[in-house]
Amino acid sequence: MSRIIISVIIILLSNSAIANGTNIFGIGIYDIKFDGSEKNQAVDFRYEYRSDTSLLDIGPEEDNFFFLKPLFGFEYTNDDAAYFLTGFYFEDNLGELFQGNKSKYFFTPSFGAGFYKDGSGKKLGNDIQFRTSLELSYELKNNNRIGISFSHISNANLGDKNPGVEILSLSYHVPY
Repeated sequence: MSRIIISVIIILLSNSAIANGTNIFGIGIYDIKFDGSEKNQAVDFRYEYRSDTSLLDIGPEEDNFFFLKPLFGFEYTNDDAAYFLTGFYFEDNLGELFQGNKSKYFFTPSFGAGFYKDGSGKKLGNDIQFRTSLELSYELKNNNRIGISFSHISNANLGDKNPGVEILSLSYHVPY
């Protein structure tokens, strides 16, 4: 497992050296439920690298929400669950979206897929898992951001069981 983690870190650092982007560090509650049915709550630690390079422009040029951009990352819980993923994200300035003027608030939906190791916590039913996430963030004076996100990880019924897990996270974004 440590070889995988070291390999992923090397890949992420080598990729970040050649492109502009954002490093995101997060901490959250793994297996959060709002109905009290959680069984395997844990602390979730998250790192993501979000590239600022657009893979595909699918909308009007003046609206940057339609720029599909790549992300790479991993999550780790205090129950030794580990998740390595790659995917894509969109990002929009909420002021531009609703008022036509830039604001310090951003909305970022994302989707990713990757390899998941259960650890001693909740069993998700397959090694391949998918993550969807919605994030709101606020830009600070130094251009860093703080954010809150809600994510769902599941195997899309690829395994015999698919309990899924929800994660509520706080994050700190460092662009470069």
